Amino acid sequence: MGCARDIVEHVGVPRFYFSDFPLGHSAGKPHDKDSQMRTLEGALSLLKTATQPRTTLQSSQVWSEEASWKEDFLNIAHLSPEEINTLREEYNKQREASAKLKTTAGE
Repeated sequence: MGCARDIVEHVGVPRFYFSDFPLGHSAGKPHDKDSQMRTLEGALSLLKTATQPRTTLQSSQVWSEEASWKEDFLNIAHLSPEEINTLREEYNKQREASAKLKTTAGE
């Protein structure tokens, strides 16, 4: 599963389930279990049905009806300083939670 079609196809993976979503969201939309399950089902279906190497199947899901998301998604030029700080804080919280999980799992 992936979002960077040009890169993944260039590498020549045997099977590729492509979602035209922002980088980092290849498993579906965040907090959207339906989107994530449909992505998983599509990828598993590709594994079962691909008959030749380097097969790509594109997900039918769309990130947004507006094509402008590709230029706007987390484009720092379009974010206010407050939005940037909020995103940075969220990132740091996730990073700390991940570090705690790694520490706990290693014990």
